Parts: sequence; structure tokens; C-alpha cells
Amino acid sequence: MSSSYSANNIQVLKGLEAVRKRPGMYIGSTGPNGLHHLVYEVVDNSIDEAMAGYCTKVTVALERDDICRVEDDGRGIPVDIHPTEKVSALELVLTRLHAGGKFDKSNYKVSGGLHGVGVSCVNALSVWMEAYVNREGKRYCQKYEKGVPVSKVECLGDTELHGTTIRWKSDAEIFKETTTYNFDVLLARLRELAFLNPGIVIIFRDERLETPKEVELKFEGGINEYTKFLNEGKKVVPEEPIYISGEQNDVITEISLQYNEGFDLDKVYSYVNDINTHEGGTHLDGFKNALTFVFNKQLENNEKLFKKLNPKLKDSKDSKDSKDKVAKEKLTGEDIRTGLTAVLSVKVPEPQFEGQTKTKLGNTEVRTIVDSLVKEKLTLWCEQNPQVFNLMLEKAVNEAIGRIKSRKVLEANRKSGIDSFGLPGKLSDCSSKDPSECEVYIVEGDSAGGSAKKGRDAKTQAILPLWGKMLNVEKVHPDKVINNDKLQPIIASLGAGFGKDFNIEKLRYHKIIIMADADVDGSHIRTLLLTFFFRYMPELIEKGYVYLAMPPLFKIEYNRKTVYVYSDEERDAELEKLGDKRDKADVQRYKGLGEMDGTQLWDTTMNPETRHMKVVTIPDAEAADQIFSICMGEDVEPRRNFIEENATYANLDI
Repeated sequence: MSSSYSANNIQVLKGLEAVRKRPGMYIGSTGPNGLHHLVYEVVDNSIDEAMAGYCTKVTVALERDDICRVEDDGRGIPVDIHPTEKVSALELVLTRLHAGGKFDKSNYKVSGGLHGVGVSCVNALSVWMEAYVNREGKRYCQKYEKGVPVSKVECLGDTELHGTTIRWKSDAEIFKETTTYNFDVLLARLRELAFLNPGIVIIFRDERLETPKEVELKFEGGINEYTKFLNEGKKVVPEEPIYISGEQNDVITEISLQYNEGFDLDKVYSYVNDINTHEGGTHLDGFKNALTFVFNKQLENNEKLFKKLNPKLKDSKDSKDSKDKVAKEKLTGEDIRTGLTAVLSVKVPEPQFEGQTKTKLGNTEVRTIVDSLVKEKLTLWCEQNPQVFNLMLEKAVNEAIGRIKSRKVLEANRKSGIDSFGLPGKLSDCSSKDPSECEVYIVEGDSAGGSAKKGRDAKTQAILPLWGKMLNVEKVHPDKVINNDKLQPIIASLGAGFGKDFNIEKLRYHKIIIMADADVDGSHIRTLLLTFFFRYMPELIEKGYVYLAMPPLFKIEYNRKTVYVYSDEERDAELEKLGDKRDKADVQRYKGLGEMDGTQLWDTTMNPETRHMKVVTIPDAEAADQIFSICMGEDVEPRRNFIEENATYANLDI
């Protein structure tokens, strides 16, 4: 494949000074998200080369000292002198905003990145950057500091290779929180890109380790393989995802969808030119509208399921003619998308995004294109696979029936003056009403709950004791969750609803701390609670509101001095300090929180000045989703395989 690609193709829209002054405008934030965004911008350039057909392999490496390197085997950024700017095209691309080949559609029909902003922003926000270009038999290099060239583009000699390598160190003056890259966060994005671009190989290396860790990402099955990955460990319908694709007005659309037995809503991952559009947009609107249309159309033709949803109607024809008819129930979008996993990828030549970080597509024509394609292709698939589709349709009907029952209960409650849950009797609430300073301890057992109440700061710390066996929500319908006497107090205490009705704005506490014993039973309770939060209140985890308390494992007393330690290693280290006198020390192993009185619990576990806690995060939501499904779901086989593969990491408390 050959195409003219030279300095003449590089178009310039000037200005770089503002990037260092207002970095958030260009990369979203100067926290960890913005730091990782730098990597995405450089990788996007390589992926654009792949989408144009010139690149087959991308290597991303994390070096020691917070250095990142991205290599590709594309054509290499042009190095010849630009006809109007009179400097090397390489220097233009790396030092000027809006300078790049993406504006010239003869070279890139579609592209991600920030349309020429990306790599120059990375340069501006780095202490230093090096660019190496292998092109037309020669190897070139240029170096920069904080976006300013400190060397000319120089030829290093001959080479048979082709492609570009960008290597940089992010500026700690800009990224004050951290300049250390998270392997799992980057892996999740690189995996997405590999799924969305079947055939390309992405090598991800962590060279910070003594023995470098390397992951090769290559998925010939494309987004169908992505859907299978998202549903791994779950019962699915159909066995192979439904694949829909088409092209209209140069807009290429690909969709893969499959249902699982779960009750998650809107597990629809949407992309435009490989950019994850978290906020959706017109492409997602078109998909959802078409899905709802097709399901309701098929329901009209399915007498058995129609009557199941509308038992008071004799048949659909009567419902249209009767004057005193009962309102005909239809499937809503939420009914249809519950349990759905789908990947929607569109390639748009001239995308219009809402916002700097491009998380919502605005092109109105794309809505119509996706809508008509899904209606046509999905209807055809339904007619060709009636038995399988009936299973999907029945799931949606059952969801609708559950929704109607819940609606009737709420209506009855309103008429009788009953509001949503009141605060549970076992909750010892705090006096402050400011959620940002309030925290609730969910405590295992009444005895530990009693100690926690005595030791707490009553102004900001609430205590909710748990008793009895928790429900494993992975195995039950949402109806059983809301009626469960162990989960009701948690839902009521948090005050933000749950599931589809969850509203984080109503949350009463911004720290939800799970405080359980440091044993097998405590680990089980933590897992059950985290499963519940992950499935029905995922925003709690996404926003960093869920914590695990870390009570001490040992109390060491010697010569009227008390030390609390949190691991076997810490215990051994403290005893080592005593030397020959270690045998005179009194070492107490805490078997449970109930063994501590209020003062001890405050000193060790609840005092904000001294306590140890872990915030629960999901750097890789898809992997977490799989682990919850495998470990907490119905199927034994995937769980056994997972345990066997990971058994070497288990710590047993026997």
C-alpha cells in the first residue's frame, strides 16, 4: 500500500503556550487520569496509522523512573522541511497545537487522538521527550524539554526499520499528585484498542520490575471477542454474539451483542474512532432506539409472551378497539437492556464531540445511520433465529413484569402515606448532616458494633452492625435484593436507593467503611458486601467512597508499652527490636473485633489520625466483573478453574 505522505500533508493551526498554563483544558485533569491520558494520546497516533493500514505492531513500555515509551512500525512521522513553516515536519507535529496529518483525509480517513493536539500536549507537559523516526532507510532523532526543541532533527544513520518511537518523562510540576503509571489502568485501555482493531498486535511491557512483565494483546475476532471477554464466566444467549456491521456515507458501524443471566443495566460500551465515548452520544441513541423498536415489534407478533405481559388483554387486536381497554404494556429500553452486554464501534470521518475529552458524539446523521442498520439487520437475525430470540425476548418480558410489580408497590405506598425506607433501628447515626465529612462503619456482629459505638466520634461516624448471613446478590433477582432483611438496612442507611434507581446525590456518607474480622468469615462478609456494591451501587466504588478497615492482628505489650501491628511481618519486626527480651513480651492475637473495647477500637481502627484503611478501586472494571461472576455465580466449573489457577496466592487463616 502506498500513499504520498510528506511535509506538504502537515497543516498548522498555531499555539502551544497555554498547555502548561491550563493543562486541564487539554487532557481533562492533572491527576492520575490526566497522566494516563498522555499515554493514550501517543498510542492513538500509532493506532491511527494502523487504521490507515500502515502499522501492525505497537509496543508500550513503562521504564523505571516514570519514563514511558511508545513504538510503532508505521510510516514514521515526516522529517522533511514544511513548505510554509520552514522547519521539520517532525518538529511541527511535536511542538505546535493542531499540527498533524489528521486534517488531510488523503492520509487518514478516520482518526482518534485530539486532532493534532495530542502528542504536542504530551511534549509540553513533559520534563523531556525524545522522538526517533525510522523513515525511507534513515533513522532520525530530535529532543525536547517542556515542549521546546533542544536539538535539531539529526540523522543517526541508515536503517531497514520504519516507524516512530516517542519516549518521555512527565513533569512532576504539572502532575503533582503522581507521575507513576498504573499498569492495570493502561492495560484496560490497550486491551480495548486491541479488540477494536483486529489484527494489530499491542505489546505492553512493565520494565520497572526486576523481571519485566509483558502482555501481548491480539484479537482476530475483534469486538465479538470483546463481548465474549466481558461475559466470561456467565451463562449467555446466544452462544455466539450477534454481529451487525455496515457502511453508509463513509460511516462504518460495528455492533456485537449478547445477553447474560445477570441484571446489570446498560453494559453497552460505545466507541467513536476507537475513543471510548463514556457519555454516549448520537450513535448510542440510535442503537438503543432501534433495539427497543425491534423487541416491541417482535413482541407484537409473539402471542404467548404478549399475553404474559398483558394478561388482562384478550389479544393485541382487542386492545386497539376496546373503548374501556386496559393500557397496553410495552417493553421499555431498561427492560430490554437488562443483562445485555454490547460493544458499539463507529468510524466517522468528521466526528463532532461534545467537550474537550471527547466522551459524547454529537453528529446527528450518525443516529439515523445506526438506527436504520440495527432495525434492518437485527430484525433479519430474529426471523432467522426465532427460538434463540424468544429466550432474549422472554428475559425482557420478565424484567418488565418485575418493573410493573415494583411500580404498583410504590404507588400503593404513596397512597397509604408510606415513603421509602426509614432509617433502620440498629443504625447509630452521626449528628453531622454534611455527607462529605460523614462516614458509616458497616460492622460484623453486634458485639463489635457495641464496641464501635462506644469508641466512635459521634459527630461524623455512624455505626451499622450486621447480623446473620449476607445474601449473595450474584445469584438472585433484584426483587429479592430489595426485600432482603440483611440488605435493607444498608440501602436505607445510605439513602441513595439502589440498582436502576440509585442516585449518588442523595448519598448520606462519603466514606462507607466495611469493618470485619481478619479471618475467613470476615473475608466472606467483605466479598458479599463488595459484590452488592459492585452490582447495585457501582458509583460508590468508582468515586472512591468504599473502604476496608484494617484492624490490627496483634497487640504487643512489654514494660507497660503497647504496640499494635497489622501483619505477621510487623509482629516479628517489633519483637526483633526487643532482642533477648522478646520472650518477656505479651503477644495477643486478635481473633475478632469483639475482643477490643471501645477505646482500643478507636485507637487502632477508627481514629482518622492513626487508622489504617484501604480504598476499594476498580482500575479494570471488566476484570472485576468477571471475577465477581466466576467466584460468586452459579457455575462451579469456572470457579474451580479460577481457584486452581490462583491458589498459590491464597493466605489461609486456619
